Amino acid sequence: MKILFVLTSHDKLGDTGKKTGFWVEEFANPYYTLLDKGAEITLATPKGGAAPIDPSSDTPDASTKDTERFNNDPVAQEKIKNTKVLADMKADDFDAVFYPGGHGPLWDLATDANSKALIEKFNAQNKPIAFVCHAPAALKEVKGRDGNFLVKDKKVTGFSNTEEEAVQLTNVVPFLVEDALKANGGIYSRGEDWAAYALQDGNLITGQNPASSELVAEKLLASLN
Repeated sequence: MKILFVLTSHDKLGDTGKKTGFWVEEFANPYYTLLDKGAEITLATPKGGAAPIDPSSDTPDASTKDTERFNNDPVAQEKIKNTKVLADMKADDFDAVFYPGGHGPLWDLATDANSKALIEKFNAQNKPIAFVCHAPAALKEVKGRDGNFLVKDKKVTGFSNTEEEAVQLTNVVPFLVEDALKANGGIYSRGEDWAAYALQDGNLITGQNPASSELVAEKLLASLN
């Protein structure tokens, strides 16, 4: 199993002066879930080099067994500091692609031409494409094989409007994930705020929030077996 993880390069939280990036738990749980099953994992970002960690996800409150494992794993940390350049990645070289969330993807992966082309290629090859929390933002401009938006008439989830309100970033983010999925014709549904909720529709797998990362990883794993 060769799996590509695509992370954000963006570290500025709008005009707030605060930092953002990817959410550690949403990377760490799927990373270890898949790694422990023998997956070979490659990390890439639009700019290459260090992927920025959202400081809010690296706190005692946000800590899980997987984030603690990451914090004690020099190999994984080295990978995060030295990601490959997204433009150099080819769908042909991998069995699946996974996008961890965090607010960063709203600013870069949502409109990144290389990311868009890559997802479209994975989809055309009918390989699993998986996203959690804010990462479905990366589907914003992606088209399916029929020329319509890829999420059109598909069951999808992602960070909900009420969850964005709860973290008080509704007016900071460039767009809301739930609204974007609905605008592109996705059949959006959600669980309770902060509860684990993930959906699969064909090869497309989406999870609602950080708590959903494990469900997404399990669905991705099942799709590859």
